[in-house]
Amino acid sequence: MDSCPNCSSERFIKAGVVKNRQRYKCKACGYFFTVGKLGKQIDDYYVNKALQLYLEGLTYREIERILGVSHVSVMNWVRKYNIKRPYNSKYHPTYKILNQIELQNYFQNSENITGAGVLVTELGDKFMLIKWERFRE
Repeated sequence: MDSCPNCSSERFIKAGVVKNRQRYKCKACGYFFTVGKLGKQIDDYYVNKALQLYLEGLTYREIERILGVSHVSVMNWVRKYNIKRPYNSKYHPTYKILNQIELQNYFQNSENITGAGVLVTELGDKFMLIKWERFRE
């Protein structure tokens, strides 16, 4: 806080506490105000990663378990950025969290990627592997 929200003056003094928040009085215009509460800010990396995972077909709860971000936050971001997931019922995504050695071993076995699409994305110090396979009838 660096100025009065009413007159933009930088001359103000403390004037008590209201609901556990510091109250101020502007010396120029006499206006009383409190500093707005800042909410918990989540790094844009997690917002982008959550939206990517949503577009890849993961559910809100799966994204919550993977990233440690509330599924409600993910829902709100999807709504805020108007993200539409393409609907395709012929494919079913599965995911795994792997370290670098596990990822190398996974790709060495050609059976793991035959007949499927694979996406690898960085997830902190690990990697997330998302795989789409056709539903077997």
